[in-house]
Amino acid sequence: MAWFKFTGADPVDPSHYTLQGSEPSCTGTQHICAIQALNDGEDNPVLTNTLKNEMIRTLNNRTSSTNVKLEGLPT
Repeated sequence: MAWFKFTGADPVDPSHYTLQGSEPSCTGTQHICAIQALNDGEDNPVLTNTLKNEMIRTLNNRTSSTNVKLEGLPT
């Protein structure tokens, strides 16, 4: 598993993430900052249905999870 920083506009488009060397620092509760996922071999995350569901739950709960980190307004 690797960390990917969200750097685009569409959180379900793997090309809108940038591979990171370590877990990025993310603070807040408003939008996706980074995800932890398998690398597809081309430095894009593999966005499984399980991960997409975790992304939805994280945003709805406004709390970061194991594989999804949020940022925005401080908690």
